[in-house]
Amino acid sequence: MARWCYRHRLVVLLLWVGALFGLGFSASTAGTDYANVFSLPDTDSKKAYDLMEKAFPASAGDTDTVVWKVDEGSVRDEAVRSRIQPALDEIAKMKGVGGVAGPYAGGGDAARISGDGRIAYAQITFTEQANAVPKELVQDVVDTAHAAGRDGLEVEVGGQAVQRVQEPPTGLAEMVGLAAAAVVLFLAFGSLYAMLLPLAVAVFGVGMGLFSTQLLSHVTDIPDLAPLLSSLIGLGVGIDYALFIVTRHRKGVLRGLDPEESAVTALNTSGRAVLFAGGTVCIALAGMLVTDLRFLDGVVIGTSLTVVLSVLAATTLLPALLGFLGARVLSRKQRRRLAATGPEPERTSGPAARWSQGVQRRPRTIAAAALVVMAVLALPVLSLRLGATDQGNDDASTTTRKAYDLLAEGFGPGFNGPLQVVVDGGDATALARSIEDTPGVAQVAALPPAGGITVIQVVPTTSPQSQETDALIDRLRDDVVPAAGAEAHVGGVTAVSKDFATVTGDRLPLFIATIIGLGFLLLLVAFRSLVVPLTAAVMNLVAAAASFGVLVAVFQWGWGLDLLGLGKEGPINAFLPVIMLSLLFGLSMDYQVFLVSRMHEEWVHTRDNARAVRVGLAETSRVINSAALIMVCVFLAFVLSGDSGAAMAGVGLAAAVALDAFILRTALVPAAMHLLGDANWWLPGWLEKRLPHLAVEPKEEAAHPAAAGGGPASVVHGFVRGTGGQPVGGATVALAAPDGREVDRVTSLADGSYILSVPAPGTYRLTTTAEPPLLGRTRQLTVATEPLVHDVHLDEAAEVT
Repeated sequence: MARWCYRHRLVVLLLWVGALFGLGFSASTAGTDYANVFSLPDTDSKKAYDLMEKAFPASAGDTDTVVWKVDEGSVRDEAVRSRIQPALDEIAKMKGVGGVAGPYAGGGDAARISGDGRIAYAQITFTEQANAVPKELVQDVVDTAHAAGRDGLEVEVGGQAVQRVQEPPTGLAEMVGLAAAAVVLFLAFGSLYAMLLPLAVAVFGVGMGLFSTQLLSHVTDIPDLAPLLSSLIGLGVGIDYALFIVTRHRKGVLRGLDPEESAVTALNTSGRAVLFAGGTVCIALAGMLVTDLRFLDGVVIGTSLTVVLSVLAATTLLPALLGFLGARVLSRKQRRRLAATGPEPERTSGPAARWSQGVQRRPRTIAAAALVVMAVLALPVLSLRLGATDQGNDDASTTTRKAYDLLAEGFGPGFNGPLQVVVDGGDATALARSIEDTPGVAQVAALPPAGGITVIQVVPTTSPQSQETDALIDRLRDDVVPAAGAEAHVGGVTAVSKDFATVTGDRLPLFIATIIGLGFLLLLVAFRSLVVPLTAAVMNLVAAAASFGVLVAVFQWGWGLDLLGLGKEGPINAFLPVIMLSLLFGLSMDYQVFLVSRMHEEWVHTRDNARAVRVGLAETSRVINSAALIMVCVFLAFVLSGDSGAAMAGVGLAAAVALDAFILRTALVPAAMHLLGDANWWLPGWLEKRLPHLAVEPKEEAAHPAAAGGGPASVVHGFVRGTGGQPVGGATVALAAPDGREVDRVTSLADGSYILSVPAPGTYRLTTTAEPPLLGRTRQLTVATEPLVHDVHLDEAAEVT
């Protein structure tokens, strides 16, 4: 497939461009129909909602609030009324506004004025739900309300529709993430063209994923958070997967492979690992389905589809783009050096090799230090409290946050999250009196009954996110309602959030067991070991605990929130643990597969655990760290999304990936594997016979059976000669397999002769290097069962300009 895509690169590129523009046109024509469906079967808030829907079937549009406050005097003063009422009248006349209910005009409600007379509010009811209200209309409402303010009179606007217009421009987070990733890629590759390849793959994968998700929103319930999370995970994995493949391809070209052969080899090795890694991410995301929360079904669809398209782009579009670039995938400096000195065998050196040797020398010290760091970061998770964010968590400079704070100041903290006690039998009046006498209740108001259903509005004395409000809901359900002998259920947005957090918390252990179990089985089959997948499972739990500790410290305790401009502290979104654990599991599996597959390859060849761990870490840590750094940049950019849920997920995932790559995969995992020794690769014989065989990367023995002792060996021999035919002694002659593994290496004798052993018939790469001014030379040879005679002629550097 890779070879076909490489050779038919124009066709492949046109197909991808056509598909992207076609989906984009269809999606822009159809529009969006995202729906936040919080279906919580068998919960008290769901029963309350069903009763209200039965009694009040006419569903109104989104209701937003205009709040104003005077520094001196009263909001009843004529000077204040003369500025506010005309603005409310103007808003009421706007197309798309169903009505405005305030404290002044005929039928005005005096209850909308605070007890001290300094704060008042009016409710604006739109004809559509928040997602469907045109942003231009909402902006007109906000501008009209703000225009009524003056010195001494503050006017603010709150509500879901208003929250949408104060978000940064769509795509800002993605653009910042791509820019940061571009910088990292350029530093890693040193080539503009190579830098653009992963970015192009990510843009195509994420673009098609987002357009597809947008179209699917018309046929199934997909929450508006799904596109943000899809672009977040899609950008990360799309860039990372392309990075793995391009890195392998560049190494092949540097070793003298023809660009086409190098691309095919890269796709047949790293490309297989990408397929495996993408599959594990999708399996991890599908694990969210075991929670039976309908809200997450759309998230699974959007994110999984984007990951699949990103993998497809990496395995089809990328080889086509590599075909367009050819040798330009290398930097100019690398191309000049390749032309001047010829290919050189790959040598692992530098900081990665020194770190790997240090881990081997001091595994206990490094393991202990890594564990201490992770344990300290995980400590805050003991204070984890799940809940829901609201406009009280917005940045202090936003109008929604100011309106929220004004309402809390004038009417009490609980005014922003009233409870609805829905009565379907019994004495509603007696129940209302009992609720009024309950500690923690500020106001009680019974609405006129409809269809035998009575709704009692209950305003708590505490804010919607406080633990005291949660306790009040439990008190009403467990004590007050049963004692009154009424058939009633406690609902409202605050109660729904509490029930959602409770249900999520109850189902979290099953979810964690599911994804950890799946990860264990996948690694067990891939690496034929019990200890490696067990180590990975423990590391995943450690990484999850530490990343949630960071989340609690930042978003629940408020450490650094002002610095990041992320508003006010509060509980962790109830859906976040499920989403974060799915993504973390999938991403950490990517790094684990990339790291351990190289170790496993070395172990199969040498049966030396210390060497396998040292070589695997030295050769993969740089790529893993580069990939992780890109992920961190992309995830942190979603702090700019304007969506508190996406910002929270971005910070949490950035912390998780950083800890996983920089501490676990490059320190704790290799240190633990050094300590465990050969036990890393232990697998009972009876289990070995029953496990299916899964090759993440094709084995060298598959192409060269004699390497495992299964085929006839042969030799390549001949003479190394200079430009004039003179013998060249002391030249290095090396034979390598197609995947780059060196088979044999010798130094030519004084008469220029050399002889290399060949493990089995097949295609090999012969590389010859000599002292300047002679240039190196690389040729591909096909060796049969008989010895092959091949003379090498080296040119002088003077011939190259």
